[in-house]
Amino acid sequence: MTYSKDFSGHVCYTEAIMKVLILYRPDSEHGRLIEDFIHEFQERHQPAHLEALSIDTRDGSATAALYDIMQYPAILVVQADGGVQKVWQGDSLPLMDEVAAYATA
Repeated sequence: MTYSKDFSGHVCYTEAIMKVLILYRPDSEHGRLIEDFIHEFQERHQPAHLEALSIDTRDGSATAALYDIMQYPAILVVQADGGVQKVWQGDSLPLMDEVAAYATA
């Protein structure tokens, strides 16, 4: 739980929101697999905060460097404060329910 003060001085509690980041290369052998994973994950779990980044872009490369990601594809569950909750790297993808469980914990 996080809190903030509104304009009247009242303290407002809100749920910490996790973000799921997916780092991958769209034009690689795992590109289509990841895109299918993203599509099915969104249909099954309706995540409000899912972001897929190509590691070939400036943002994707910077994000990979920030979180010390060395293998692709990579799926990260990131806390609202930027801390990493869980990371999966490499060819074996986690179960969608496992990712969703970490993202909503």
